[in-house]
Amino acid sequence: MNISLQTEQQAMLVRMTQLQQRAAGGDIAPAVEQGSFTDLMKQSVRGINAEQVQSARLMTAVETGASDDLVGAMLASQKAGLSFSALVQIRNKLTTAFDDIMRMPL
Repeated sequence: MNISLQTEQQAMLVRMTQLQQRAAGGDIAPAVEQGSFTDLMKQSVRGINAEQVQSARLMTAVETGASDDLVGAMLASQKAGLSFSALVQIRNKLTTAFDDIMRMPL
């Protein structure tokens, strides 16, 4: 768990440095990645599912006594819950936008 957190932190630091360099150069618009919206949503759902599964594994390990990393398990659980809540909010916004478009007069 500790190694993966360090890896995630390093990846975040690299990404933050790249964004800072891009902002300093005047290019503050996000980079457009290739791929469809559907692929992006599938990737997001898979990532959130992986977080949920990892959280469940960690909680089960703590509950069965296989691990004593309660803080790590709770942190993973909160992270998974927050990711899921964000996904639900995105879904709600997309649904509202779709409904608004469907109600537009021609």
